[in-house]
Amino acid sequence: MEKQQWSSKYGFILAAAGSAIGLGAIWKFPYVAGSNGGGAFFLIFILFTLLVGLPLLIGEFVIGRSTQKNAVDSYKTIAPGTAWHRLGNLGMITAFLLLSFYSVVGGWIVIYIWKVVTGELAGLDGEAYGAILNQTIADPFLVIIGHLFFMLFVIIVVAKGVQAGIEKASVIMMPALFILFLVIVVRSVTLDGAMEGIEFLLIPDFSQLTSDGVLFAMGQSFFALSLGISVMVTYSSYLSKEENLIQSASAIVIMNFIVALLAGLAIFPAVFSFGLSPDEGPALIFAVLPTVFSQMPFGMGFLLIFLILFLFAALTSAFSMLEIIVAAQTRGDVNKRKKSAWIIGLAIFIVGIPSALSYGIWSDFTIFGQIFFDAVDFLVSNILLPVGALLIAIFIPLRMKKEVLYAEFSAGNTAGRRLFAAWLLFIRIVVPVAIVVVFLHALGIFDWLIDVIKG
Repeated sequence: MEKQQWSSKYGFILAAAGSAIGLGAIWKFPYVAGSNGGGAFFLIFILFTLLVGLPLLIGEFVIGRSTQKNAVDSYKTIAPGTAWHRLGNLGMITAFLLLSFYSVVGGWIVIYIWKVVTGELAGLDGEAYGAILNQTIADPFLVIIGHLFFMLFVIIVVAKGVQAGIEKASVIMMPALFILFLVIVVRSVTLDGAMEGIEFLLIPDFSQLTSDGVLFAMGQSFFALSLGISVMVTYSSYLSKEENLIQSASAIVIMNFIVALLAGLAIFPAVFSFGLSPDEGPALIFAVLPTVFSQMPFGMGFLLIFLILFLFAALTSAFSMLEIIVAAQTRGDVNKRKKSAWIIGLAIFIVGIPSALSYGIWSDFTIFGQIFFDAVDFLVSNILLPVGALLIAIFIPLRMKKEVLYAEFSAGNTAGRRLFAAWLLFIRIVVPVAIVVVFLHALGIFDWLIDVIKG
């Protein structure tokens, strides 16, 4: 049976970075940072990524590369005869649900690209852009077509395989993403009044940072690296035994920092330059930025560039979500890949339809007071992802032999026992504690305890 494998370390890093650099880095990070002090949030985010995200990323790499198997079979191989393989199943379920509504947002990007190309977004004022956003996401035909178009592209790429599909697409899209980002950043930072936005992002103002902001930064630190759903277990299983896992993980984290920085430099200087607010929430990309770009010379051209890079980031993340499920279902049989990718991908599209209709004809349908899109988002982001990340952090020191961990950790590098011991300490204590804190905060348990204490 032919073994799926990356053709090069470069291809693996770009594909893994593409998985990590998605809507969270370009969409969520700017508006969460904008609401939590800008530079202070960014600094805390970097700190937590190094202390929590990086150790867990290396941990997922160790699991996948040590077994050279998909997420489910990796846990079966390491802990045979136990229920730990359910952790791989949990990752598949999480990826399935995550991609079902992630694809809906990807569809919105596709729709907005079309609107820019056809001139529909040119020459409008701020209120008009907000109205267009509301009309767009409420239009059942448009959102389902966008959702379908996005998923079809993801299916086609994943069906082609690891090298010919995911790696080839990532090697093209990721460098293009950085180039397009630089074009937007140069334009943004050269606007009149841009310095205020640059200072907002780069000069920490801790007086604007709340305890909630610190916890959001901690959560963003491991969600931004695609951790908790065993995607990186699957991706690293295609990696040769000679590759340096620490170096690869560090490169991915650094690329993630750079993209977060570029996203901030692309958005905040432009927003401040035109006197708009950086804390507009999810509408920042689809309503505020069009307002900004519409007031620039060649603004629609720059908006189109931004939307294309946004689409590339969304796609490279979506590839990994579908791949973890396809890999587990095909178990390395390349002859089954194409059929599995289409069946699973179309099933995800169907399950995502209620999310696509949540802001329109199904807006009255709620689950625990939330529309379907928000309910699935809450389930994935606040429950399944942190639970998955916590279980992975527990699994590594509990079920993997120390000599296997060290062999994988030190392969291809000169890492000594002290660095290995430090990493293992973080995996055993720091990472689980951080995840539990984020989990309790996301569920509102901290607020409940404070209310109880206050009486």
